Amino acid sequence: MVYRYVAIGDSLTVGTGALLGTGFVPIYRRMAEMNLRTFVSMENLGVNGLTSGELLQMIHNHPRVRQAVREADIVTISIGGNDLIRTFKASGGVPSAGKMTQILGETRNHVSLTMKQIRQLKGNDKYFIRSIGLYNPYPQSTEAAYWVRQYNAYLNGAGSGNYACAQVYDKFEGRERELLFWDRVHPNARGYRVIAEQLNRTGYSPFV
Repeated sequence: MVYRYVAIGDSLTVGTGALLGTGFVPIYRRMAEMNLRTFVSMENLGVNGLTSGELLQMIHNHPRVRQAVREADIVTISIGGNDLIRTFKASGGVPSAGKMTQILGETRNHVSLTMKQIRQLKGNDKYFIRSIGLYNPYPQSTEAAYWVRQYNAYLNGAGSGNYACAQVYDKFEGRERELLFWDRVHPNARGYRVIAEQLNRTGYSPFV
């Protein structure tokens, strides 16, 4: 038995900030192989800078992405960080509550529609989806922390049954110097290992 793992999402899925092979995708794949006790193939469809709206368009219109997801047993999704970061930067670090509420609502909607698309592609197949919660790339900002937590709370309930969210916020909080790359936005190899470990903790049901 061979399981197929497809990773979709933003620069975290790409592994930006870490050497080749030390992003969370290849680490999680190895963990999956150990737990499933068989070979797990891997396809990384991550795109640097991807927003939730762009991911929705990919899953809706891109034949290669649709085919990969249709054939996948395991799907991980990292998305939403760019939506919030861009809004934060555009406002000079002090976005209005109204603007953040709007962006958060749009991001949630995009993710919800993406999940729906995946469910439609998979039909009655046996599979599972894991999303990755956000850490706070602006730990000095209590406002940023608030909005990241709001989005993470949404992700916890963004699916059911074969879905779970790997939350990493608490694992990164207070350890940013240790776990983030020099750009202070992306994880380093240690940070990506933390993400992989959190994914691993969500289990491998319905396969084990």
